[in-house]
Amino acid sequence: MGETIIRVATDVGGTFTDLVCFETDVATGAARIVTAKSDTTPPNFEQGVLNVLAKAGVDPASVDFLAHGTTVVINALTERKGVKVGLITTEGFRDTLEIARGNRPDFFNLHYQKPKPFVPRYLRRELPGRISYKGEELKPLDLSALPGIVADFQADGVQAVAISFLHSYADPAHEEAAMAELRRLWPDVSAVASHQITREWREYERTNTAVLSAYVQPIAERYLSRLAGGLKEKGLKGSPYIMQSNCGVDSLDSVSKIPITMVESGPASGFWGAAELGKLIGEPNVLALDIGGTTAKCSLIEDGEVKIKTDYWIERDRTSAGYPIMVPVVDLVEIGNGGGSIAWVDDFGKLHVGPQSAGAMPGPAAYGRGGTNATTTDANLRLGRINRDYFCGGEVVADMAAAETALAGVAEKLGVDTTEAARGIIRIANNNMVNALKLVSLNRGHDPRDFTLVAFGGGGAMHGVALGQELGVKKVVVPAGASVFSAWGMMMSDLRRDYFVTRLAELAPGSAAGIEAIFTETEERARGQFAAEGIAADKVRMLRYGKFRYQNQEHTTEVLIAEGAITDERLAEIQAAFHETYEREYTYRLSAPVEMVGIHLVASAEVGKLTMAQREATGTPADAALKGHRDVDYALEGIHRAAIYDGTKLEPGMAFAGPAIVEDPGTTVVIHPGNRVEIDGYGNIHIHL
Repeated sequence: MGETIIRVATDVGGTFTDLVCFETDVATGAARIVTAKSDTTPPNFEQGVLNVLAKAGVDPASVDFLAHGTTVVINALTERKGVKVGLITTEGFRDTLEIARGNRPDFFNLHYQKPKPFVPRYLRRELPGRISYKGEELKPLDLSALPGIVADFQADGVQAVAISFLHSYADPAHEEAAMAELRRLWPDVSAVASHQITREWREYERTNTAVLSAYVQPIAERYLSRLAGGLKEKGLKGSPYIMQSNCGVDSLDSVSKIPITMVESGPASGFWGAAELGKLIGEPNVLALDIGGTTAKCSLIEDGEVKIKTDYWIERDRTSAGYPIMVPVVDLVEIGNGGGSIAWVDDFGKLHVGPQSAGAMPGPAAYGRGGTNATTTDANLRLGRINRDYFCGGEVVADMAAAETALAGVAEKLGVDTTEAARGIIRIANNNMVNALKLVSLNRGHDPRDFTLVAFGGGGAMHGVALGQELGVKKVVVPAGASVFSAWGMMMSDLRRDYFVTRLAELAPGSAAGIEAIFTETEERARGQFAAEGIAADKVRMLRYGKFRYQNQEHTTEVLIAEGAITDERLAEIQAAFHETYEREYTYRLSAPVEMVGIHLVASAEVGKLTMAQREATGTPADAALKGHRDVDYALEGIHRAAIYDGTKLEPGMAFAGPAIVEDPGTTVVIHPGNRVEIDGYGNIHIHL
């Protein structure tokens, strides 16, 4: 190789820290790819990143671009590992956080307990002052009580302060003034104001978002500064880019100020990777499925565009309303089903899989670490779908006796033999995942037959074909390096920021100028932020979306607005696009007036993005990768003698038919009888159903 560019992505998960490194030859575009996994190292997560770099033999001093994704923020929230927060809000509104919303899921439960706010009432303080929803000052802000509030917060051990005033999305002047005075009185406190995160309406959601951002801010700042420091010490020249929940990366400085934006950074990069992969292989319509150890996540990508929304909640389930986080997050459905999901039988003799997980310690029974619960992984081993002699890429000796005992316990409760119990576990797990895929496709008016299923994560390839057959998708694609695909997705991400601004306007003659003005003002703000980081205006791309609804409705439908200035003549075209989008999602349209509720601007710029080069077909027959044959139980199709292929030896142009299994160190691909398989120029496995 001549001159090379080295790009690295690291992804900190709950169990493992993944790495993908691309060493690209500048002249030819040929790339050497290195992948590695090492254990995640809580609470010093940055150590796991340095460990995985060392394990892969990557010298940080030689790296030109480094992207990093992490579960640190979501884990701090769900494990309650944040700091003590004080809230400053508008007089009369400190209980907004506790009143919350009435649309709880467990509506008829008389003993329902609301989720506890992250700030107790005595730490929620008020200041006089009022802005209207139109951004007019109704009552000036009075900061005279702030020194007393600060003194109380300091005495109570508060470490972070959130500021959220009524209608500050319309005019943030009061929040800005309060923040400036807070910084003067208490310079070293960690603080965030709601307008820094979002300019959308809905007081409860916006206030809760500011509070949760403050709650994790000191932890995230400490983590990111230690990570940057550790990498700099090892010789990294630039600053790492951090993966966001909106499928883009952002600068370390920007993320440190509002770390809540990386709440779903891991899944986002995988779905962005699926969208980019779809473009590479000529399949812009993708159903993306990420199956890990604990959860399965899925998202729908149409015309190569990943859908981003701000209606995101954590800890929301059938019995709890959860907590809203109003930041741009990839539109996904997540269920508690993965490789470590526990199989259990209820009091009525009915089999369930998940949402409880065996985790990494003790893990599935077959790990031999003392786990006694049967999991999806144990069932896959029992049926010969996973190779017991090549478990976890040969790094773990499968404890088949423990797996058999755990499965026998389930079988006994069901009154069947162990094989039937294992088949039942696989079928139930698949059924749960199919339902999740239907939520993002059929339930939103999309026909799965128009889509390609891209399956990744440690378990995606094992279940992908069964799910694809059930849904009737065009084909299933398992990406090269499927087990570390989220890290690969980071390499394909742009520097991206999403701006949401609430602004009410009826789509009627005369309103176009006002709509154009709010877009232009937001675009100028975005360009200013990029310019401050040394990115030229001509490198920044803008995408405009509008959030529309029929008059008097509560919620909105987002519509892409084509390039060009918005004029009164174009309003009819925008309105037609809204009617069409609305009808596809809800099956009807109304003849009511349409109004815009707000804008969504996407500003992005390329930073170190990877370009992929295809390899030519080698002409080597698939038999060159054949390891042998074994009996595999396909659950619904029965037992078949399957050909076993070594995934590391598959070359572009190779083709074979199922029943087959492809084994590589990170994942197992289960290919059912009757499937046709081909390997493309990027090393992806295409499975035709």
